[in-house]
Amino acid sequence: MADDIKTSKDWQDLTQLTQGRPIVVERVRLADKSIAIEGSFELPQLARLALDDQVFITAFVRSHGSIKEMERVFGVSYPTIKSRLTRIADSLEFVETEFVETNPAPSKAEILDRLQRGEITAQIAIKELEELS
Repeated sequence: MADDIKTSKDWQDLTQLTQGRPIVVERVRLADKSIAIEGSFELPQLARLALDDQVFITAFVRSHGSIKEMERVFGVSYPTIKSRLTRIADSLEFVETEFVETNPAPSKAEILDRLQRGEITAQIAIKELEELS
């Protein structure tokens, strides 16, 4: 826990130091290994947000996306929360990569469950099961 707090403080210091200017990471070291990688690495989009926006997004995720909870936590109105979310969302670029599946294939069990609940027809279930093979 103490290491997490130190890392969080280090990140806050770095964010304040850079004041939103672009930075490039040139060396990455795996904390539990004696391995370091050198190169030119861009920070992920969320890490490039201003510190207060990072805190806001963290609170939003921790509140499971509840705007009502965000109103309570920050003491502001619904339109203020929505406006800030819109501003942050507009600053982020949606990027799909080969590592992030936005529409993963359903499992055999999921297909059969949907069939049993009547959400899909037998023909659709057969087609989806064939696509799994």
